[in-house]
Parts: sequence; C-alpha cells; structure tokens
Amino acid sequence: MSAVKVLARDELARRLESLRPARIVLANGGFDLLHVGHLRYLEAARRHGERLIVALNGDLALRAAKGPGRPLVPLAERLELVAGFACVDFVTWFDEPTLEATLRLLRPAVHAKGTDYAAGVPEAALDRELGIELVLCGDPKTHSSSALAAQLARGAAT
Repeated sequence: MSAVKVLARDELARRLESLRPARIVLANGGFDLLHVGHLRYLEAARRHGERLIVALNGDLALRAAKGPGRPLVPLAERLELVAGFACVDFVTWFDEPTLEATLRLLRPAVHAKGTDYAAGVPEAALDRELGIELVLCGDPKTHSSSALAAQLARGAAT
C-alpha cells in the first residue's frame, strides 16, 4: 500500500499537477529512527493543507548533515516507514545538501518546518521568492533521532 505513495521527485511533480489547485504542504527531514515527534510534526503539517508531501534526505545527504554512522536506517526503509503514516499523501527524496531544488520543482503552497527552526529556516528566502507560505509546526523539540541514537550507543557500551 505505502509503495504507491513513494515517488521520485520528477514523477511526483507530474502527479501534483493533476492535484492542483489542492493546497499542497511540503515537510522534509531525515526521519532516521522514527519517534513520536516525527508523527506530531507531520500531523500538524497536514493540517495546513489538503495534501502532505514529505521529502527525505537521501543517505549521503543525511550522512553529511549528521555525521558518520548515519543514517541508522537506509533511505528505502525510511521512505516506506514515512509513507505508512495516514497523514502522508506522498513521499519523495532528495540527494542535494539543501531542499532548494525540491522546492523549485514541487512548488508547494506551504513549506512546513519543525519548531526547532524557530531561530531561522535555511530556505526562508527561497520560500518568499517562490511565494510559498512558511509555517513552523509540531510539538516542542523534545525528541530527536540523534538523541535516541546516542542513548542507544551508551546502552550498547555498558
């Protein structure tokens, strides 16, 4: 079932054209080692539109951002897991270090970021340029894959 939700960006861009003028929301992240904060973020993002697209960092991009040993879960499995959430309509991925190409190609109405970006969203200027509404959503940043991975590593060392 979830496999039909996972599409390459170019294919997803074509599919989205048939869905417009639906209000499309784009959320993004690594989604490595899923936790309740991920679900709360995506459910909150979905409330800002009619369709929720989630773009995942590819394995190399996630490793560059998070460091050696990451991702803990390979891209194909992360895509399948995120696609399994009821609030998610489609899932795609990007291999670039930034979301710029994905935003330009998919042109969502809304770009949803987690509350941990309250100090600044890297893509804010691009969102303004493209006329994309930027929203912060989800619960306070009290959960993280990095913290879970560190906790697991400490447990494995004892």
